[in-house]
Amino acid sequence: MSSRPTPQQPEAQAPAGRAVAEKDIRIELPQGEGVDARTYGEKTGSAGQPVVLHFHGGTFVCGDLDNGRTVGRLLARAGAFVVSLAYPLAPEFPFPKPIEVGYAVLEWLYKQRTKLVGKGARIFLAGEEAGGNLAAAVALVARDRAHPPLAGQVLLSPMLDPCAGTASLREASCAEATVSCKWAEGWQKYLHRPMDALHPYAVPGSSLRLADIAPTLVLVGQDDPMRDEALAYAKRLGDAGIPVTSQVLPGASNWPEALYEPDSNACAACEQSVEEQFRAFFQAATPPPH
Repeated sequence: MSSRPTPQQPEAQAPAGRAVAEKDIRIELPQGEGVDARTYGEKTGSAGQPVVLHFHGGTFVCGDLDNGRTVGRLLARAGAFVVSLAYPLAPEFPFPKPIEVGYAVLEWLYKQRTKLVGKGARIFLAGEEAGGNLAAAVALVARDRAHPPLAGQVLLSPMLDPCAGTASLREASCAEATVSCKWAEGWQKYLHRPMDALHPYAVPGSSLRLADIAPTLVLVGQDDPMRDEALAYAKRLGDAGIPVTSQVLPGASNWPEALYEPDSNACAACEQSVEEQFRAFFQAATPPPH
């Protein structure tokens, strides 16, 4: 597997913070399949630099590399080298295709880690909203296949359970009549068959076995529709013995949309606190056994 840059790769300027180097690449996977991605950040030369595979939001059915820009930049500013993935979207590519592609890219990233940032690189997963679901699912796959070793996962307002009738989701539905429909429709298009809803990779929030998952950071907003299901998942991980940090960020409003709206300042009020959470999580994570 290899990556090749696409034409015209200027260094992007991050309007709300420090400049972050960005480059579009094409990752060639087995059987001749390829996927587009965008990298954020550069090799720092520090030992054990985090390398993050990132999944953008978009309710499984929409979004592209631009939708991953806000979180990709924040991860990079926290010291990581980020590969943000343009994974295949439902309904054309329902479960399990996005997870299969995500895991294949994770394997590619693990093989390329030394070339990308140097020795001792630590591999993380990250995602917001539907991307948080995919990150959590790929973490389960990596655990079940015992490869590659993960240093952690970062879940931002993750969509974890299509059946979640939580208070936070009901509150959001009362505030905006269409809000719950958007996510419900996304789930319907992603879960192609009724039996898919019973699979732990499709619905990590209902997984019966959470032992041996990578250490986890869960961040949500106060008015976040995904707040309650994300915090419930964090508690279940903690009960299973997984090191977990979960936080409701007071300055994080309009999540999860603010996380993946391209070229928007909707997340400006919470950027500093999110970046600080990322940095602390990366520093606390210890390299996994090889």
